[in-house]
Parts: sequence; structure tokens; C-alpha cells
Amino acid sequence: MASLGLGLAALGRPGYLNLGHGDDLGTDKSVTALRARTHQVLDAAWAAGVRHFDAARSYGRAEEFLGEWLEARRPDGVVVSSKWGYVYTAHWRVDADPPEVKHHDADTLRRQLAETRERLGAWLDLYAIHSATPESGVLEDDGVLAELRALRDTGVRIGLSVSGTSQPATIERALALELFDAVQATWNLHERSAEAALEAAAAAGTTVYVKEALANGRLAGADAPPALAAAADELGTGSDALALAAVLARPWADVVLSGAATVASLESNLRARRLTWTEALEARFDHLREDAASYWEHRSALPWN
Repeated sequence: MASLGLGLAALGRPGYLNLGHGDDLGTDKSVTALRARTHQVLDAAWAAGVRHFDAARSYGRAEEFLGEWLEARRPDGVVVSSKWGYVYTAHWRVDADPPEVKHHDADTLRRQLAETRERLGAWLDLYAIHSATPESGVLEDDGVLAELRALRDTGVRIGLSVSGTSQPATIERALALELFDAVQATWNLHERSAEAALEAAAAAGTTVYVKEALANGRLAGADAPPALAAAADELGTGSDALALAAVLARPWADVVLSGAATVASLESNLRARRLTWTEALEARFDHLREDAASYWEHRSALPWN
């Protein structure tokens, strides 16, 4: 069974596209408030046995908050990952458009790696390309690939995250390069198109991280499909935990990231570890599967809040 990790996308910046994110943060969205909130969630995650923590340069001040927590707590056995390739441009505004801009060039890699090192230091275990796609050309850029190989030679594992309808093709290309130690992809009860590619990645010995397991909140709380909510009620749990249990049960998954922005949400997510995903549940929720193009079109329309 996969492990639950914590992704800091919703903790390091005041705006994000998870449904209900604004309500989770409340009225005080200052740097001070989000720093305190992040440390509280990290403390709760650590106490509950979570050992994988994932950030990115574009997650606002997530690396900074995580680095401060690591230096204060000095936890043993953590696995820290971060990503490069997006530049955070929101300047702490929720309504910024765009909030981040993709740059997949070697200069950005070098600059952002230095920034990540400044914030996470020797804690950094895995560094990934953020949202690699065929359109960005990053997997065909010899300069970037050479920089990544050099970084790998220093002992830092190299990964990539993928998104959009091109997830399967991007994973296939990454595997052919024989460079990447880990892949991070979206898989949930709505979006399952990357499953065969992720099975192949796992078979090749690549660590598989799953992001957006709750479909940016579409599989949790008041926004959950009625059938999922009803089944969760029958089992005495939340729809978020049940949806996460589905991902934890995938034999090819290694780490499933919770995107919780509150201790209460994290605790609810963690209940997934006590659930057993069955063949009956698998069949019961097959109807939630969506066409990949429709899923990503819906996601792109979600507002930052």
C-alpha cells in the first residue's frame, strides 16, 4: 500500500484552485498567518507518521516555510521533494492573472535550484521538473537534461511532474531517457488516463507520486459526487478519505499526496489509511471516470480562490 505524503501547494500561497481554499485559510492570509498554519499542519503530519513532503518554487513561500520547520524540528527520516520550472508571479495576491508562469530553460533551472538550496539546504532529496509537457520541449532540451544529469551525480534524485491530456505520452518519453528516478502525476477517480503509463513507470523502478487525488476538491466535502458521499457515510468516513483510499490501493503508487491546508482536513485525509478498497467499491465508482480532455478542461476553468 502506498504512503500518504503532504503537498504544500495550498499552504505556501494565499491563492490556489482547490475548491474551498479561501474558506480554509479564513480572513487572515498574511505571510505570518500562513507560516504558522504551515508549521501546524507539518507538525500534525509528522506526528501522524507522514514522512514525504513536497513543495515547488511556484508554491509561494512553501519552500521557505518547510525549510524553517525542518531546521527547527530536525526530523529524522523525512523525504523532501521540490520542483522547478514555474515562476510565482502573484506577489501574494489571490486575484493575480497569471499567478505563475512556466519557464523550462536551463537558466531557470540553475537559478531556481540555487533558490531551493537556499531554503531547503541539504534536506532536498528529489528535484523535479514542474509540469513537463511535450509543448514545453523540456524533455528535448539537451542543456536542461545535462544540468539534471549533473545534479543527479551529486546524489539528488531527479523527477518530473506531468499534467494535462499529455500525461501518458510525457511519462513514456521520460522513461525512454533513463534519467528520472520519480514521476508525479494526476490520478483520481475522475482522471485515470495515466494509469498504464504509471504502471510502466513503477515496473521500471521509478518512484510514483500521485497528486490531485481529490481532483482539486471535486471528490471531497460538499462538492463530492452523491454516490461517493453516500458510500463514505455507510463506512463512517469522509468522501475525501474514501477517494484517497482508492489511490492508495493502486499497486503502482508509492506516495499519494494530501493537499490539506488545515489540520482538520489533514486528519480527515489520513483516515484513508484505515480503509480497505475492495473490488465492489472499484465497480461502484467506475462511473465517475471522465474523459481526459473533459477533465482537464474542467480543471482549467476552476478559479483561484
